[in-house]
Amino acid sequence: MATQVGDLGMAPGANLGENIAVFEATYGTAPKYADKDVINPSSLILSGTFMFDYLGWTEAAKVIRTALKRTIRKKTITYDLALQLDGATRIKCSEFGRAIVNNM
Repeated sequence: MATQVGDLGMAPGANLGENIAVFEATYGTAPKYADKDVINPSSLILSGTFMFDYLGWTEAAKVIRTALKRTIRKKTITYDLALQLDGATRIKCSEFGRAIVNNM
């Protein structure tokens, strides 16, 4: 589905088998941006919430998703998302992570 609508690093991914599951970013992790502290980590964070749901930790998953939504609504976001939202405050990936934690 992310391919059809376009993805800004937001689509989580899960591969579920009978006895095993793997959770990952839908389009990978953008290795060319490694150590630059700029890219939106939401796909990995949301993939983690899928993992928590899979493990039955639904409350933890809900808290993280709610905090992520709050952070994006406040338009305190990484540069790639900031390009899409007027009036956004552009922050580093690490700062985005701290903002999510602060919104929990």
